[in-house]
Amino acid sequence: MNYLKWTLCLLLVPLSMSAQGPDEDQLGAWYMYFYNTQFKDSNWGVQGDFQYRDWRGLGDREQLLLRSGLTYTPKESGVKLTAGYAHISTGAYGTDSDALNIENRLYQEAMFGRTLFGRLLLTHRFRFEQRFVENQDFRTRYRYNLFVNVPLNNKTLVKNTYYVAFYNELFINGERNIGDGRSVEIFDRNRTYLGMGYALNDNIRLQLGWMKQTTDNLAKDQLQFSMHHTF
Repeated sequence: MNYLKWTLCLLLVPLSMSAQGPDEDQLGAWYMYFYNTQFKDSNWGVQGDFQYRDWRGLGDREQLLLRSGLTYTPKESGVKLTAGYAHISTGAYGTDSDALNIENRLYQEAMFGRTLFGRLLLTHRFRFEQRFVENQDFRTRYRYNLFVNVPLNNKTLVKNTYYVAFYNELFINGERNIGDGRSVEIFDRNRTYLGMGYALNDNIRLQLGWMKQTTDNLAKDQLQFSMHHTF
């Protein structure tokens, strides 16, 4: 009987460990749609994104993110300003878990770009977030993202252009205490992405790439499938 007990314990230990958190060696996936439009004869517009993120690829929801914002581009400034709202529902790791954590978020951002060497398309994005996370105190976060697109068969991202896409984004928490004696690090996470893109036409681009997300206690690889739509 003692031998049977120890055998059962040894079999259950890895199961309990795997239930504690995501498998860092397992490839996840993010499916994303980004949209952007400018109101006719106006400096105003709307932009946003809808994202479904999965711990494993499909069947184990990590996160559903819905985000939209009102944009304003001052004349001849080259800077796009955005103020918006996001709703995020996050699922626990494991296909047998239906638990969700809800976050409502306000954000403001500034985005601007430039071209280097006639082909290197750089975009900088600074974002400030005010986060209302379920069962946590009010939180803020600062984000900086550098996007780099390199067209291969044209100088710009016009129709039928293939391009290399890269970005790196840094997240910094505004507060450490999140309530009930809990705390987080100032460093929240970093995301590094490399992929290939194709401009289907002047309004729609498709991308497929790999992203590594690193937090204070987790590093996980993700496949990213994205559509970028301007209308």
